[in-house]
Amino acid sequence: MLRNPLRGVLNMKLGIFALQGAFLEHRLAFEKLGVRTVEIRRRAHFTDGLDGIVLPGGESTVQGKLLREEGLLYPVKEAIESGLPVFGTCAGLILLADRLSNDGNVYFGVLRATVKRNAYGRQLGSFRTDLTVRGVGEFPAVFIRAPYIEETGAEVLASVGGKAVAVRQDKILATAFHPELTDDLRVHSYFCDIVRGKV
Repeated sequence: MLRNPLRGVLNMKLGIFALQGAFLEHRLAFEKLGVRTVEIRRRAHFTDGLDGIVLPGGESTVQGKLLREEGLLYPVKEAIESGLPVFGTCAGLILLADRLSNDGNVYFGVLRATVKRNAYGRQLGSFRTDLTVRGVGEFPAVFIRAPYIEETGAEVLASVGGKAVAVRQDKILATAFHPELTDDLRVHSYFCDIVRGKV
């Protein structure tokens, strides 16, 4: 059992998008850190009082479609542009990017990055590797049919094979891998520090 790097309950509430994908794993990770969470499925769930939001891994096309159908796409985009901290993993990275090199869709378009969907192809598809994440340290990263970042104006926090897989832009944190699928809470803790203005 890993030590809680935040040492105690935080006065923080995060909204986790629960339209599709690995939202439960994110919720459990943040709750282990003592962070209150709410699941967002409808426009009415996206309310004032959230300190940050989380876009989980899953299927970006499905999530983008549901965001539009639920009337969430533009309100969330405006909130992020106004400074609401956001953490996107895998599909969440794709939703945040302002350009996809192999897909004509753009969703939130708030992250200065060109992202390639399913970049590792069918042969590698899913894999696990230890990598160094700036601000976190050595981390056991889990990739599942993951994207990578071809170009970015954001700060690169981690790379694999010369391709960026974790970036930060102001209060936006995005990873191509799934920290929620490990027992290591340090990337979630790092996002909490971003929310609190500690890093």
